[in-house]
Amino acid sequence: MLKGHIHSIETFGTVDGPGIRFVLFMQGCLLKCQYCHNPDTWGLHEGREMTVEDVLAEIEPYLNYYRSSGGGLTVSGGEPTLQYPFVTELFKEVKRRWNLHTTLDSNGYNEPEKIAELLEHTDLVLLDLKHINDEKHIKLTGKSNERTLKMARWLSDHHRKMWIRHVYVPGIHDSEEDLVALGQYIRTLDGVEKFEILPYHQMGVYKWKELGMAYPLEGVPSPSEEEVARAYRLIGETRDATSSSHNK
Repeated sequence: MLKGHIHSIETFGTVDGPGIRFVLFMQGCLLKCQYCHNPDTWGLHEGREMTVEDVLAEIEPYLNYYRSSGGGLTVSGGEPTLQYPFVTELFKEVKRRWNLHTTLDSNGYNEPEKIAELLEHTDLVLLDLKHINDEKHIKLTGKSNERTLKMARWLSDHHRKMWIRHVYVPGIHDSEEDLVALGQYIRTLDGVEKFEILPYHQMGVYKWKELGMAYPLEGVPSPSEEEVARAYRLIGETRDATSSSHNK
């Protein structure tokens, strides 16, 4: 029987997609972001093993909240596409049983062709674009941004809805050139309903210490409101892209 490795569950999520959502956090991630607030999700074979039925039983008591708010199910991580056979079955089943809205919160580090069936049953992709500059992306995450950009292009070409999210770390994301380039890139994509800057925070630092790992961004502050406003301005995006020129 197909089982997923689960990190944790949130029954009343309000930021990972529209409405009130059941958020399932999967284990496993190939990116090692310097600001990761859940480094305990990196290992693929850790966490609690659950079947699709186990997850459905956790969702069912709250169905009325999800439906009445226009919400649904979000699968996050870690990186959920690393367990794409499990997530595909889960999405298919919540569609078949309840016709619930499905959201995939992903860093895009996978091959779109490989997870095409999963994307067929996904209503919305929250795509985390960590850095537009490949060299800086490698320094920040340990991997190239090539796969993420390929995923974004595939979603655009296949007329899929996406929200693009960008964590902003002072000293890493404040280059005017990079922010302008990010905005220019986003405007080449179809289907971007929303663009969102997520200000860096230190809430996960204790987890690095618990795991005996040195925290790479020790002493780096959260960005000020002014810094975030400047980034939005340079990117040329608002939080909701529906009114902007590239939303065709």
